[in-house]
Amino acid sequence: MEIDQHRLEEKRRYAGEKVPSMKRRSDFNDYSERNIYMVTLVIEGRRNLLGELQGTSQDPVFVPSPLGVAVHECWQRIPEHYPEVKLILLQLMPDHLHGILHVTSKMNCHLGQVINGFKIGCNRAYRAIMAEALPQRTDNCDGGSGQAEAVPRRTKKCGLLFERGYNDVINRNYDMLPRLTHYVRSNPYRLLRRRENPDLFKVRFGISLAGHNCSALGNMFLLNRPERLQVQCSRSLSDNAVQALVDQALAAARQGAVHVSPAISPGEKRVMRALFDAGYPLIFLAENGLTNYSKPGGVFFEACARGQLLIISPWEHHNERITITRSQCTSLNALAQAICRDDIEDNWNYGTD
Repeated sequence: MEIDQHRLEEKRRYAGEKVPSMKRRSDFNDYSERNIYMVTLVIEGRRNLLGELQGTSQDPVFVPSPLGVAVHECWQRIPEHYPEVKLILLQLMPDHLHGILHVTSKMNCHLGQVINGFKIGCNRAYRAIMAEALPQRTDNCDGGSGQAEAVPRRTKKCGLLFERGYNDVINRNYDMLPRLTHYVRSNPYRLLRRRENPDLFKVRFGISLAGHNCSALGNMFLLNRPERLQVQCSRSLSDNAVQALVDQALAAARQGAVHVSPAISPGEKRVMRALFDAGYPLIFLAENGLTNYSKPGGVFFEACARGQLLIISPWEHHNERITITRSQCTSLNALAQAICRDDIEDNWNYGTD
């Protein structure tokens, strides 16, 4: 589509030759200076090596494996090698970990060196544990005596424990640390919540929707609601006019209508927020596409678990912050209008996941 090509050009102009990656460092931060970071490391191949999550979302329990225990011990030893680093929090998950650490004073190295040292220690523990688990191989050796004897030998090649690189979130202000802490601590809850509602958190790709190839996450059955209403407000509307639209939308939602919008203008945001806060179902059209590991955050996570929310994007995912263009706004509003047409059920279908 023409809009896709225009959007790709916008991305190239913004990002230059950089490859989009959640593991790319900030260009505007000195990683040797005093700061607080949340780091995320992922097990190579997303294997569940660090332990097992048990219980329910209301009472989650993470049971670490022997490797998980060893990784935790390596984390605790970071200040021994880097005294400037204070450990705040660590949360192991089956196939990844989140940690928050505080660089209390300027270091002689980059944060990446700290993380790399931690990963080296974890790799040693991983290889030692794997070596114990692997079957022994024996070689015949006469030791110069002329009499062969069996000598046990274990394979040492088991690769790296973590994927290359790491993701970091920089603590920008005092209010951000509690949010980072809550995010890390609530990881087990969110994973079990997704397991309890797998269809509502499954990212779907290749969805043909009114001529667009979309990705989506959430309650797909909202597209089957008989009444779907677009929320589109001019920026020139007065406060009273917007409030009238809020009242009108709430009245329609009480009758079972689902509202659809990219929520771009202040008025659209206000209407959609009023509907969301009242617990009514919404279809939100996003500028940024989805990945296999996309999931909504905060109150939107709970709304997704309740089946209240469907997120749709007609474009691919990117990590850069890109200001939405006028043509993109027009395209998203046109898609919202198409979704609200009476014949939409005959014009959308699932593609391959």
